[in-house]
Amino acid sequence: MSEAVLSSVIAAEEDEVGYYDVIQPVDGVATYDGDFAAWAFDQAKRLRALKSNDLDIKNLAEEIEDLGKGVVNKLESLLKVVLLHLLKWDHQPLFRGSSWEVSVSKARRQIAKHLRRHPSLKAICDQAVVEAYDDARYDAAEETGMALKHFPVVNPYDWDAIMDRALKRSDPE
Repeated sequence: MSEAVLSSVIAAEEDEVGYYDVIQPVDGVATYDGDFAAWAFDQAKRLRALKSNDLDIKNLAEEIEDLGKGVVNKLESLLKVVLLHLLKWDHQPLFRGSSWEVSVSKARRQIAKHLRRHPSLKAICDQAVVEAYDDARYDAAEETGMALKHFPVVNPYDWDAIMDRALKRSDPE
């Protein structure tokens, strides 16, 4: 691939603004130990900007970026656990139990810890919730045996509900 073609491919990739592009270091500096997600995405951008015949820059950048995506996927997965249990809690009051409470509590603590470790992810929390909710909705239908139509298409839970809503077995909603 000629250098001119490579430059135009890199420029086109850099012009695309998407889900992962808003992940930026909170304090302006992306460090490996300070915020791994921001570091991974920053390093991938820096690799793409290099011009060296000795490195497989494109694939190196993609692999490093995939490490950052793994951090994002973990956040989405943890959010899905909470959303799934909230849906089941709200739609199956007779089956409420301590295991659901424990799962939600653990996932909430892990989300908070994950966001402390990767503060740049706060910029994508709203979109991560959207991504997680769709999966949680389908999983709720599968796990409960209820039709998908019984679960709202649009996520009914705001961030405060996801992270702080009390679950009370004696108080069905």
